[in-house]
Amino acid sequence: MEKGAFEGWLETVSATFLTLNDQQRNQSLDHLISLSGAVQLRHLSNGLEALLKRDFLRLLPLELAFYLMRWLDPQTLLTCCLVCKQWNKVINSCTEVWQGVCRELGWRIDESIQDASHWKGVYLKAKLRMMQLKDQEAFETSSLIGHSARVYALYYKDGLLCTGSDDLSAKLWDVRTGQCIYGIQTHTCATVKFDEQKLVTGSFDNTIACWEWSTGAKIQQFRGHTGAVFSVDYNDELDVLVSGSADFSVKVWALSAGACLNTLTGHTEWVTKVILQKSEVESMVHSPGDYILLSADKYEIKVLLMLLFYTFEDITTVIPEESIKVEQTLFPLQVWPLGREINCKCLKTLSVSEDRSISLQPRLQFDGRYIVCSSDLGVYQWDFASFEILRVIKMQDPANLSLLSFGKVFALLFDNHFLYVMDLRTEAISGRWPLPAYRKSKRGSSFLAGVTSWLNGLDGGNDSGLVFATSMPDHSIHLVLWKENG
Repeated sequence: MEKGAFEGWLETVSATFLTLNDQQRNQSLDHLISLSGAVQLRHLSNGLEALLKRDFLRLLPLELAFYLMRWLDPQTLLTCCLVCKQWNKVINSCTEVWQGVCRELGWRIDESIQDASHWKGVYLKAKLRMMQLKDQEAFETSSLIGHSARVYALYYKDGLLCTGSDDLSAKLWDVRTGQCIYGIQTHTCATVKFDEQKLVTGSFDNTIACWEWSTGAKIQQFRGHTGAVFSVDYNDELDVLVSGSADFSVKVWALSAGACLNTLTGHTEWVTKVILQKSEVESMVHSPGDYILLSADKYEIKVLLMLLFYTFEDITTVIPEESIKVEQTLFPLQVWPLGREINCKCLKTLSVSEDRSISLQPRLQFDGRYIVCSSDLGVYQWDFASFEILRVIKMQDPANLSLLSFGKVFALLFDNHFLYVMDLRTEAISGRWPLPAYRKSKRGSSFLAGVTSWLNGLDGGNDSGLVFATSMPDHSIHLVLWKENG
């Protein structure tokens, strides 16, 4: 058929085709396909693929492609990487997408790293860690053996664990190696706290003592309580030590001198926890940098503001200027502190029931912004700026489930049989780990959480070291640690 005649015929057929309904059009196409040979069918196949199977990811602007990627779940993203090289390239270039899926898993994000392939790798590692938590494969256990009597007190800091025992000794252990670094003779230890140079112990003999690690010598003793000392905390900058006792009182001491600066009353039960911490928030009654003292008994948490008063005298005519050793950053050059007084103003008393029908449980936690404590109803979180209850996490068996530590993303809890990791965004249990028949102190002194930075979000480096420690009936210490190379 000549070209002109063909074009006329095609125009007539096209006009007629447009007048048909859908069923007639389909029948017409089926008839044409049945009359087609191999060349026509191949042409039809190529044409339909271009029309019906468009690669939208290749055709879209990169910004729109990234936007669409955000709506896909991580497993679908990984599957899309296998479609073709172009899809793999686009998906592996979307930093925000991979940062987002890492964040959903509770991973801490460093916004300065904009390498998408880095965050894809982080996601794969994060996914593996979360699967290990779920499958009870994230942790491993170890034991510390060395005490000959019941271990009542534990304290962890920077890879080191201190244990205080009824065998009249305290030991400092390297958690990684399991080696005992120091062992010194003490009194019975109900509570301990240490740093690089010294150890502070509270005892069932109603006293507090400060010991030097390197020599084992007692460098200070604090007498004044009439009941066992269940909790201590101190601050070297203030030269202050605080203690809570079974005599229902809290005492404030001069750390270096051993003198009692103040005795605080108001509790009607054993004071089982004291915390000395700087405020990090502003409110009508406190400012950032103010020193805050928390004391807790079975039913109440008292929040106190520490007020320091100094007495000065002009000494320029008494002592030569060159012999004055006062740091100018603390005091003016021409004054010398003769003494000091520490008063504590009660800002608030917190409780979970006015009629004392609901008990608080260890452990009390305060980071300068939030106060957290578990109770017979569940875990309570207060905002330190307003003292309002921000959150109550109610659990199936709160009387037996105890709080170890509370972060921004995860919380660590345990009961008589298991250690639990809770995702605080959903309040779902992300994983659990079996525990042996350990010795659980009602005061919370014989068990603790180890490294807690991962509770604010895993980052690929903080999932290492000690997770949990508790004393055992055979006087050993049971350790739960992150399994390496997760």
